[in-house]
Amino acid sequence: MKNYNCIIILNQQKDRILFCKRACDPYLGLYNFVGGKIEEGEQSLDAAYRELEEETGITRKDTVIRPFIDYVWHIQEIRMEVYVGVLNKEIVLREEKHSLHWLDFNHNFFDMNIFAGEGNIGHMVEILKMSDIL
Repeated sequence: MKNYNCIIILNQQKDRILFCKRACDPYLGLYNFVGGKIEEGEQSLDAAYRELEEETGITRKDTVIRPFIDYVWHIQEIRMEVYVGVLNKEIVLREEKHSLHWLDFNHNFFDMNIFAGEGNIGHMVEILKMSDIL
């Protein structure tokens, strides 16, 4: 099974979500959450923090992330672990490969012409709205 993660980060006010705009396939030009591969032998939470810091500059000192949702695509043998966190201070983002953007909740996160993930981002945001995180 291939293991991946994605991380949903909210600003301190919890009114904006951090997205990257994909600079390459898959999902070229679409907004997605940051994340990546979980390396062989790597602990899942450590991998999420590593990807978050590599892609944004956000560290463990800036947010506490916690498990949120897991997806498993059995036929493709893919597991996606989704984490969520809220920034505890204002930070300056450091882009790695993909541009970073703060988006408010007034978007149609199900619009697959704008957002990656075959509609999964929309589902994640809707579940986030129902959680105690906001």
